[in-house]
Amino acid sequence: MFKKIFKNMSQESTENIENEQLQNENVSENQEIENPVLTPEQQFEEDLAKEKDKFLRLFAEFENYKKRTSKERVELFKTAGQEVLQSMLPVMDDFDRAMVQISKTEDENLLKGVELIYEKLKSTLLSKGLEEVEVKAGDVFNADFAEAITQIPAGDDLKGKVVDVVEKGYKLGDKIIRFPKVVIGQ
Repeated sequence: MFKKIFKNMSQESTENIENEQLQNENVSENQEIENPVLTPEQQFEEDLAKEKDKFLRLFAEFENYKKRTSKERVELFKTAGQEVLQSMLPVMDDFDRAMVQISKTEDENLLKGVELIYEKLKSTLLSKGLEEVEVKAGDVFNADFAEAITQIPAGDDLKGKVVDVVEKGYKLGDKIIRFPKVVIGQ
């Protein structure tokens, strides 16, 4: 009986060893399939494909860089004079107030002279991209385009609407550089 058990054990271990050898051979065959030995031409083609991919990616990145810097440059030119134009806005406000007072006088030459200077200043600023934000009394108040400085009691017809424009607003291109200051009805 001992012999029989010993014989079965030796047969099992022999079978296990043979199975392990077969598995090792299969694994090495699979590795050879996964990592085949490349000929120099195949290696060269593979390296060429990698370098071509790198080149295309680098070229695309450079094209994106050119587009981005070009867009930034255009934006910079659009708003380059923003500070200068903003500093000119109080002068425009002073001219508006002066025009109201001068129009009350009897001196037509004075009125024509000041109007000429005012229009010249206004057209110069318009040529640089400055535009007035259009808000009038009676318009519905929109916080995106105007700044409410106060509310006053008003009738139902002016509730939530602009009652008076205290200070004009201006925009440079599509960007509002000074919001109009308005009084709204409550």
